[in-house]
Amino acid sequence: MLSLAYIIVLGLLGAYVFRFLRLPGLIGMLLVGILIGPSGFDLLEAPLLLISEDLRKIALIIILLRAGLGLNREAVASIGKRASALSVIPLLLEGTVVMVLAVLLFGFDFIQGGMLGFIVAAVSPAVIVPAMLRLMRDNIGMKKRIPVLVLSSASVDDVIAITIFSAFLSVYFSQTLNIVAYVYRIPLSISLGVLLGVGVGYVFVRFFKRYHVRDTKKILILIAAGILMVSLTEVIADYVMVASLLGVMTLGIMIREKNMTLGKRLSIKLDKVWVFAELFLFVLVGASLNVSVALEAGIFGIIIVVCGVIARSIGVFLATILTDFTISEKWFIVFSYIPKATVQAAVGSIPLSLGVAGGEIILAVAVIAILITAPIGSILIQFTAKKLLEEATE
Repeated sequence: MLSLAYIIVLGLLGAYVFRFLRLPGLIGMLLVGILIGPSGFDLLEAPLLLISEDLRKIALIIILLRAGLGLNREAVASIGKRASALSVIPLLLEGTVVMVLAVLLFGFDFIQGGMLGFIVAAVSPAVIVPAMLRLMRDNIGMKKRIPVLVLSSASVDDVIAITIFSAFLSVYFSQTLNIVAYVYRIPLSISLGVLLGVGVGYVFVRFFKRYHVRDTKKILILIAAGILMVSLTEVIADYVMVASLLGVMTLGIMIREKNMTLGKRLSIKLDKVWVFAELFLFVLVGASLNVSVALEAGIFGIIIVVCGVIARSIGVFLATILTDFTISEKWFIVFSYIPKATVQAAVGSIPLSLGVAGGEIILAVAVIAILITAPIGSILIQFTAKKLLEEATE
């Protein structure tokens, strides 16, 4: 109970201080997490830290549900081709550059480097989604649907990054180099995730139409459904990979598409739930960071992260080269793709826990990626949106 009180009180205080300084509140939450976590004053009890990953995952499910309820099928369809390019090109460029640098600087083989590359390359939906939803609410950049584009492509970006990382991990333990055999999993994983979300969403639309349930209870049911979707796909991951987090967002889109009034009401309810979930997500992400491990990677880790971000930025310009976006809008998309936090915190420790050689360095670079990119990316998104994007009149 005391640990929960620390998270709530100190997390709110940290967010307030940074917002007062006209900086993103999540930076304050991250710093509070570092200070009260094992790397700082170690104020959080061990049982809470043991379930930290599950709590962060629940918070991520909430924000993806919120994202889905804030979108509609037509908006997503209108940016389909551009979202596909932005989901693939920047990710592959960044992942490849980080992989090659890991081989050169740390002496990794290409399998170890590939694991690091696609851990670091994933962007953070926990940072990007709330920022894009705020812009959508304020009609900033909505004339060309740029927040919708960033939100959609970032979600698929993570699916591809985690799938490729899983492929490298499987190849490492199987001692074969047949990584091409895993490529088919990416489109299959995305398709199954979307189908899962559509199916579950359709069931709930029919259920809520037939039976009267209070909106608050509907939110609880949807969160539970999201948890079950993610848990089920983790159980069957050895047999078939399903992009469950993308499915959670599709569930929200389906409900809004079939019943817009209900979707808007539930979105407002989730906004209130997110106030609580946001605290746990970012404070616990901060608490999960091991600053001493980050220092071990030193200057090489910083070089790898910075070069990776530069490669991703080049990838954004390549992916938008045939679009009607202005140079200012392209720069905003570059800034939106900088933050990393969620995937790195959740996946960065897996190689070390499984005994992969160089696992401690992989974790260290993942930590450095969070410490550098989450604050910088959040600040750039917040302070450049109105300057670089056009405000829609409708």
